[in-house]
Amino acid sequence: MSLDPIQVMSGQVKELKVSPSSNGDSRGSWEEKEEFDHDHLDLTTKPKPFSFICLLYHSLSSSPLCPQPKPENAVTIAVSSRVLFRTEREQRVFEQQGVEEYLRYQIEHENEPFAPGPAFPFVKALEAVNTRLRELYPQSEELFDIVLVTYNHAHVGIRLINTINHHNLFIERFCMTGGSSPIGYLKAWQTNLYLSADADKVREALAEGIAAATMFMPEKLTEVSESQLRVAFDGDAVLFSDESERIFKAHGLDKFFEHERENEDTLLDHGPLKGFLEALGKLQKKFYAKGQRLDCPIRTYLVTARSAASSGIRALKTLRAWGLEIDEALFLAGAPKGPMLEKIRPHIYFDDQMFHVEGAAEMGTVAAHVPYGIAQKQNPKHSTSVGK
Repeated sequence: MSLDPIQVMSGQVKELKVSPSSNGDSRGSWEEKEEFDHDHLDLTTKPKPFSFICLLYHSLSSSPLCPQPKPENAVTIAVSSRVLFRTEREQRVFEQQGVEEYLRYQIEHENEPFAPGPAFPFVKALEAVNTRLRELYPQSEELFDIVLVTYNHAHVGIRLINTINHHNLFIERFCMTGGSSPIGYLKAWQTNLYLSADADKVREALAEGIAAATMFMPEKLTEVSESQLRVAFDGDAVLFSDESERIFKAHGLDKFFEHERENEDTLLDHGPLKGFLEALGKLQKKFYAKGQRLDCPIRTYLVTARSAASSGIRALKTLRAWGLEIDEALFLAGAPKGPMLEKIRPHIYFDDQMFHVEGAAEMGTVAAHVPYGIAQKQNPKHSTSVGK
């Protein structure tokens, strides 16, 4: 199976009840096989750039508003509209008929909500954690803060707001860039994680020190928990640097094992998603402080192809030295990750190799590609790793 960002294969969704009319389609949007291009609307025809608009709005739903946390206190998750919702029909309108017809179509259909996309269950889980945090700490601003990021023109904002209210999401912050890069604004939001369908923008975010990943849609969607956020990470080139991976690629498995034994007490350098794991840990400790360690609504997993005895100890010592706890660690010694992820049922799994992303997607896991490190210089389909 070859995956493109937000490529969707036929399959059934268990936990999401999608209206058949969502996105203006006569069928549930999850059932269509669609291929996507980049997040922005710069496809075969390049529209004239629109001025940047950053929109902060208050929800129109009947539920009472909760105060918005300051960016410096929150764990900010920036999500592209094209991974949170399904917009393939609108994409076709733009590609085939141009930007003016696209805008007209959006306005005409602004009361028709978009169907949920691959990031939707993840965002719902973030909101479930916030509910628990507000119960325990009513005045605290240490919460998940979700920012919707889109290349769209402001005219599309009404439909996005209507969709958010339709699905009972609590998203108060919008960035609508009208075709411009959102990366500078992500830094202003002090973003802890950026999820997008645009691999180029994800690489740009990583280059600026922002944790980021390209989301992919599985062939089938495994039912996930509605009350516990589950996040799974690969090790090398995701939580850790690609130092050990480079040894493996250059000198082979035996040299890799030798290198890890010799450097067992030398900490690995940090990878692009270490900061996001730190942010999750900070929120976990708030539950631990209230005696809820065993009932914590956040659970983290390390799923690595490293071997436990020969190379796992360095990874564990590094996490401990960083002051980070990982709830479960799976050292697979090169075995496929997909079956383990199927049992974990994470809301999202991060890996730097498409080989593992595809394996996860085949088993029903929403996987996200972190385009970082030495593995990006090789054919992802044939890039297997023991030091992962």
